[in-house]
Amino acid sequence: MIAMAIAFAVAPLVGIYPAFMMKVMCFALFACAFNLLLGFGGLLSFGHAMFLGGAGYAAAHAAKVWGFTPELAILFATLCATALGWIAGLLAIRRQGIYFAMITLALAQMVFFFSLQAPFTGGEDGIQAVPRGRLFGLIDLSQPLAMYALVFCIFMGGFLMIYRIVHSPFGQVLQAIRENEPRAISLGYDAEKFKHRAFVLSAALSGMAGATKSLVFQLASLTDVHWSMSGEVILMTLLGGMGTIFGPVVGAAVIVTMQNYLAELGSWVPVIQGAIFVVCVLLFRRGIVGEIGAWLKKSL
Repeated sequence: MIAMAIAFAVAPLVGIYPAFMMKVMCFALFACAFNLLLGFGGLLSFGHAMFLGGAGYAAAHAAKVWGFTPELAILFATLCATALGWIAGLLAIRRQGIYFAMITLALAQMVFFFSLQAPFTGGEDGIQAVPRGRLFGLIDLSQPLAMYALVFCIFMGGFLMIYRIVHSPFGQVLQAIRENEPRAISLGYDAEKFKHRAFVLSAALSGMAGATKSLVFQLASLTDVHWSMSGEVILMTLLGGMGTIFGPVVGAAVIVTMQNYLAELGSWVPVIQGAIFVVCVLLFRRGIVGEIGAWLKKSL
């Protein structure tokens, strides 16, 4: 963990483009939040983009129209994602397996079409020119390194929170429910309550990632609420290693790097991504970090 923190902290100092690294950290937090639900809770959501994109719109609107400071805009958007996750969780947790996944997909599509039609979201243009503002009224976030420091703190805070959740009694019960839900119920645990709490936590952290991303790129668009974004975070999690702590970070870094350096290939990018994903699934069935952990005989 210390090595990861140092790597992200010094990246701009060794010539790596700050905007690229901020995008990696935003998607890494999103993937870690999704992994909390899938990797440790055993719940496959096809609609997690609604939390990333929905919070992005909330933060952008709050900052641009209402004049919220960046910390208040991120907090407001995170609370919106938490509320949305609480409502969506109440509806989806009642079902399991593919039925749960399809309910989350349906809810995400509702959020997508709301974002497309609502008068304050900008339609297909999204909300552009979102002001970064001054953090606590003091730090000018228009400076790249200041914005980078904020994103780094948010990412590390979210990552440490997930690490603590996973290694807490709550996280252990969640993993027990994933492994054998009837046995966990027989021991007296309310499985639905634990899964709903995990869903809400995952939604909140995903929303935090989306709100931060909208301030970094000063844009909230339909891309982040589209169903393909939900598929992308699944790919990041599986590629890095489902059920591992560091796997989603590695998976997000790999996917964002591929998108960045293969962008000139245009429509061939998804094809190449798919081919690489197939190869990784065949060669690294536990994901990149999962295989490294198995080789080292250590939980990563």
